Amino acid sequence: MRTDTGQVIHLADYRPTDFVLERVDLTFELDPTETKVEARLIFHRREGIDPKAPLVLDGDELVLSGLLLDQEEVPAKQYTATPESLTVRDLPESTPFELTITTIINPEANTQLMGLYRTGGVYCTQCEAEGFRRITYFPDRPDVLAPYTVNIIADKAANPLLLSNGNFLGGAGYGEGKHFAAWFDPHPKPSYLFALVAGDLGVVEDTFVTASGREVALKIYVEHGKEPRAAYAMDALKRSMRWDEERFGREYDLDIFMIVAVSDFNMGAMENKGLNVFNDKYVLADPETATDADYANIEAIIAHEYFHNWTGNRITCRDWFQLCLKEGLTVYRDHEFSADQRSRPVKRIAEVRHLKSEQFPEDGGPLAHPVRPTTYREINNFYTTTVYEKGSEVTRMIATLLGRDLFKTGMDLYFDRHDGQAVTIEDFVKCFEDVSGRDLTQFSLWYHQAGTPLVTASGTYDAAAKSFTLSLEQMQPATPGQTTKQPLHIPLRMALIAENGTLLTPSSVTGAELTDDVLHLTEKAQTVVFHGIPSRPVLSLNRSFSTPINLQFSQGPKDLALIARYETDHFARWQALIDLGLPNLLQAARDARQGVKVRCDAAFIDALLAAASDDALEPAFRAQVLALPSEADIARELGGDNDPDAIHAGRQSILRQIAEAGKDIFAALYDSMQTPGPFSPDAASAGRRALRNAALSYLSQSDDSPARAKAAYDAANNMTDLSAALTILAHRFPETDEAKAALANFHDRFAENALVIDKWFSIQATIPGAATLERIQALMENPLFKRTNPNRMRALVGTFAFANPTGFGRADGAGYRFLANEILDIDQRNPQLAARILTSMRSWRLLEPVRADHARSALVQIERAGGLSTDVRDIVERILKD
Repeated sequence: MRTDTGQVIHLADYRPTDFVLERVDLTFELDPTETKVEARLIFHRREGIDPKAPLVLDGDELVLSGLLLDQEEVPAKQYTATPESLTVRDLPESTPFELTITTIINPEANTQLMGLYRTGGVYCTQCEAEGFRRITYFPDRPDVLAPYTVNIIADKAANPLLLSNGNFLGGAGYGEGKHFAAWFDPHPKPSYLFALVAGDLGVVEDTFVTASGREVALKIYVEHGKEPRAAYAMDALKRSMRWDEERFGREYDLDIFMIVAVSDFNMGAMENKGLNVFNDKYVLADPETATDADYANIEAIIAHEYFHNWTGNRITCRDWFQLCLKEGLTVYRDHEFSADQRSRPVKRIAEVRHLKSEQFPEDGGPLAHPVRPTTYREINNFYTTTVYEKGSEVTRMIATLLGRDLFKTGMDLYFDRHDGQAVTIEDFVKCFEDVSGRDLTQFSLWYHQAGTPLVTASGTYDAAAKSFTLSLEQMQPATPGQTTKQPLHIPLRMALIAENGTLLTPSSVTGAELTDDVLHLTEKAQTVVFHGIPSRPVLSLNRSFSTPINLQFSQGPKDLALIARYETDHFARWQALIDLGLPNLLQAARDARQGVKVRCDAAFIDALLAAASDDALEPAFRAQVLALPSEADIARELGGDNDPDAIHAGRQSILRQIAEAGKDIFAALYDSMQTPGPFSPDAASAGRRALRNAALSYLSQSDDSPARAKAAYDAANNMTDLSAALTILAHRFPETDEAKAALANFHDRFAENALVIDKWFSIQATIPGAATLERIQALMENPLFKRTNPNRMRALVGTFAFANPTGFGRADGAGYRFLANEILDIDQRNPQLAARILTSMRSWRLLEPVRADHARSALVQIERAGGLSTDVRDIVERILKD
């Protein structure tokens, strides 16, 4: 494991490699502890490069076993090999040359799960971002593209399956008890997209006929016996392939597309060309073991990795600073896919909830960085919600600025112009400038400036002039390394609504560009006048969350209620209800801290219950309405000096008041939203279950008995309802016999299903209150708890740190000290996992002084520990930096 402090990499220092890689031939002789890797690499010196310049290749914990130059052994004086690099001197000046590198690696001991590792008897690779250098010495960077031929030799009985990227060339026996398989990927790719899987797995097979009539073999590999649970993933894959043809004109380009599901994986999934490797939680599903959220995640992530075939694989990043070019763009594409497959407004609400709960705190804290960073120490630490989710929002804004048709034209140009290339953000944006004629220089600041903009708005109506004046001002907050910011181009979708609910159309607009319903804020401050408005309008601003901003716009309850009732944009209706409720939640937290009785405004409760009982609204939307802002959302809005116990107590009081006022409504919803017949994961059925379980949660708030929740648990015939009822029992009635019996029943019933047991750990990790820490520590002694499995560690330790403010944020600091010890332990095995869980501490400065001091002490404990990985040291130093 690398334990140095890490070299800082700067975007400004980018230069192409001195040598061009023409071809890669790899031969693996697989062995659990002594895998032999032979890499035959053909290079030529780039024109204009010093003829004496050496070839320098990357490594990570490698030991060189053999080195040949054009099939001749290289003298020791001609090269220098360390675990981190291989330098070869005195190379041919003008002609291509072949370098053959042999290394011996130990997949069984590779607990970092980067490079080639072995889990559950299966060999597997993960090479993004810099894992390939743990396999062989290589120019391991995304702008080095070449076609790959791969030969795999292994014990036939233990590894009947030998897979790699591209198309299958053939295979045969190979001596006593062994066999080999050969694969060829004709599409030049960077090393991070290399994949190898070998082992004994079951398979689900299907075919897909592309728009041009080619038949593609589809295969999903899972552990034997789990094949039926891959059916939904296969269906999602076929729908993704068809959608990408219809929406973006992208057709698959190989003869075979494969997915392999493994249980030990640091990421959600990996888009290796033609051979995607997945965390099995995003492949396996059936009604008994998967919730509606699991089905939706499988659908989205299957789509995401497939869509990478073009946005990430065929066109890749020039360097890792351009990571959002593949990730943010592909997140946008998978969001659009899910919106088309399900409910667009409900999907948008879910996206914004996630953005505000994860990316906004990142943008507002010590880990803030631009969508396209300019420096990094450890690239694994930049697989962030800013790169993914805010990157997606920037792409969405381009689509908003240009309109759907012109955006599609720009994407077509991007695919045509840059196919087979490693490109930059500037290359991407230029395509949209060229098709639209619009100068996107100012807009591109979204890629370069960190932080969430604050837009302040106010409006006045002049009845005599029949005009509405809107004053807008934008402020860009200072972020680490960026104290001075420039005004952004902010596209704001908007509507002017009359008192009877009709939309008002101005006769003219002065002070800003208005394109359809998009208002363009480009200056620090602008005054916009809408002329020809016959009556006082109610302004709906930032419809569909057209721009990722904090909006400060004081609107009275009457105006918000009108938006919640009449807006045709359902996201805006939901946002109006949130805006009605949030002041109540913030005041509730303050009152609870002061020991003052918490009161909730009756107008908010009435509006909430009216929406919940409105049968004209889809159930999934109503379920989102009933899901109040979380405790983390409230803490973010309070802005500092936060007491997690007071926030929790205040929010619980508001929930109880809503529950009491809406008893009859919630009882009727619980009865009417049943989904008769066999379980179906379709969006409509999932929406009914979501609304029914939301009603059950409110009913349990107004009930001091666990009987109703226990009855729901006993009657549940699917994992969605079962886990919802168990969560209510464990969180609302944790010390009752009913809760203890349900937890024991769930454990015994699903002990053999790792993914379901992860839910059992997570439900308990989020039980509110100080006593949960001791529960966590006891659960870590459970035989089902496995420290080496990333999913299990995330389910218990990660969930506790990220999603349990009162348990993790105990006033005595015990939760922070617990996490510090766990981070130091995890870091010895899996630095990526440790660093990602550590980011749960990013907002420690927003805590009240006593807790903040405890949190800082825990972070200092980590910082001062010896032998830290680059991953963890990078995160802890950034979190602590003043």
